[in-house]
Amino acid sequence: MKVTPKAESSPKHSIGQRALSAVKFAIPPALKTAVWLVKITIPLSLVVSLLNFFGVVGYVANFLNPVFGLMGLPGEASLVFITSLFLNIYSAIAVITQLPLTIREITILAMMCLIAHNLFVETAVQAKTGSKAWQIVLLSVSMAVISGFALNWLLPTQMQGFIPVANVQVTTEFIPFIIGWAKSAVILTLKITVLVSLLMVMQQLLKEFGAIKLLSKIFSPALKVFGLPQSTSFLWIVANILGLAYGSAVMVQEVRNGTVTKRDADLLNYHIAISHSNLEDLLLFVAIGAPALWILIPRLVIAAAVVWFRRWWLWWAKP
Repeated sequence: MKVTPKAESSPKHSIGQRALSAVKFAIPPALKTAVWLVKITIPLSLVVSLLNFFGVVGYVANFLNPVFGLMGLPGEASLVFITSLFLNIYSAIAVITQLPLTIREITILAMMCLIAHNLFVETAVQAKTGSKAWQIVLLSVSMAVISGFALNWLLPTQMQGFIPVANVQVTTEFIPFIIGWAKSAVILTLKITVLVSLLMVMQQLLKEFGAIKLLSKIFSPALKVFGLPQSTSFLWIVANILGLAYGSAVMVQEVRNGTVTKRDADLLNYHIAISHSNLEDLLLFVAIGAPALWILIPRLVIAAAVVWFRRWWLWWAKP
């Protein structure tokens, strides 16, 4: 009887092949998410920019002047917060640099804007990963306002140094305004596409080579303090480094794959509704004079308290 030799086991893939496979796997969902983000961001940016151009945003801000006075802020500061709610941190800082504000006032505004900014885009991401949009919006705005009152009470009164006002030319003609907006929209579209793609590739590479498990172990003690499940460690890192808009592809993909449950993602959303993008956005405010610890530590404390309360509420309300 003729014996058939056993088939040789297929050789293991090389590091290069594994990396290439991870890249190929990451690009399609990354592009899909980038298109979704652009569809939300660009029209919203145009609408808000038009409202600002025609003075509607400034008109609404006037109604908030008395409230902002109670937070130790001048009436003009309400324009910064309104801008932050609808657009990104860059837009809020662009307004700040046109106002004669003290370091103390900038610190209070920085805290408020870092908690509540770009709400339409970021809330859409959180809604897609299992949280209710209205709850996240209510949480972000209310905590931003409460933190403004609290920081006005806590901050030393001697933080009174002024920042120099930027000499920014604001166009009052419609055609140059639209051209300027279109240029910024193209740049933003490219930025979203590139960053989302790079982030998805990085995620797949980390998964392929087992680095996510290592990161989870490193940040596990911090997550326990914040009341967050260990399964959210990588998403927590992404949200803190890149923020919600650019990190949305990874967040949505992790929930779809079942790597993170909707309950765990919901807890993470409550945390990052208060504290996220603690690299780029925070450093932008530090660059114009806000003390880093005053706009970082209180948000982390509030975020931890919110998550622990959320955990208690879910436990108490369960049937």
